[in-house]
Amino acid sequence: MQHAVGSPLPPPHQPGHGPAAGWSPAAHHPGPHHPGAHQGSAPVPPPPSAPGFAPAPVPPTPPHSQVPPAPQHSPVPPAPQHSPGPGPVPDTTGHVPLPPGAPVGAPGTPPVAAPDPAGTTLAVLLIGPAGAGKTSVAKYWADHRRVPTAHISLDDVREWVRSGFADPQSGWNDHSEAQYRLARRTCGFAARNFLANGISCILDDAVFPDRPVVGLGGWKRHVGPGLLPVVLLPGLEIVLERNAERSGNRRLTDEEVARIHGRMAGWYGSGLPIIDNSQMDVPQTARVLDDVLARSIASPPTW
Repeated sequence: MQHAVGSPLPPPHQPGHGPAAGWSPAAHHPGPHHPGAHQGSAPVPPPPSAPGFAPAPVPPTPPHSQVPPAPQHSPVPPAPQHSPGPGPVPDTTGHVPLPPGAPVGAPGTPPVAAPDPAGTTLAVLLIGPAGAGKTSVAKYWADHRRVPTAHISLDDVREWVRSGFADPQSGWNDHSEAQYRLARRTCGFAARNFLANGISCILDDAVFPDRPVVGLGGWKRHVGPGLLPVVLLPGLEIVLERNAERSGNRRLTDEEVARIHGRMAGWYGSGLPIIDNSQMDVPQTARVLDDVLARSIASPPTW
């Protein structure tokens, strides 16, 4: 836009508004300067051109009536204010909503093709006496699956209690039973939440076939009828050797190991799948576990 030498510059436009109020369009056109015709700052001369360079030509300014008005912008509405409602607050982790955990259902109609347990979301309960290798096999199996898998050990959860821990080795009483029940409920709650979010689980526990207090009923109630129990039961000499390598409260007396192993023999004839891993290492046992689970998915055991 051209301005006559000596005429005042127009005030700067404000964003989103047309020409500034109080500025006469006559300032666009050269004309004689009349003192007092404009109020405001003193005239500002145009900046001098750099030596050797001619100023760029400026296109003629159209009449004011033909100048399109500046675009008007709608004001941005304020962000809505959310008032706390009476409804429950959704269960979230960060910004990712978690589905509610619920007991896992029993498998439906067996598929036509052989199921692949390595790529299926499962809930597995690994049963066995002390020294059977439950924890080692469960960890290895969980580590080598193609889908997310969690390992939940009942003994680990029981030992979350530090002061006041009721160690069953000191005698099975009301306190040790109460802590066992609490740990099993905690494991079941964790398993349901993992499963509800597409993460498989393998739990391990020394479940006795002849003791309802520490039997399968509690696991079925807390995790659901879709839980797949599998028994690891190596020979007595194997569990004695493995128990001798333990330390702390995980190591039992030979008499206690023999007593527990003898009671686990009650799983024979129960209908549950049993793996004798006396002559197997951990990877071999995990592969056999996959074979057993494939059969259990196709034909769920009755328990």
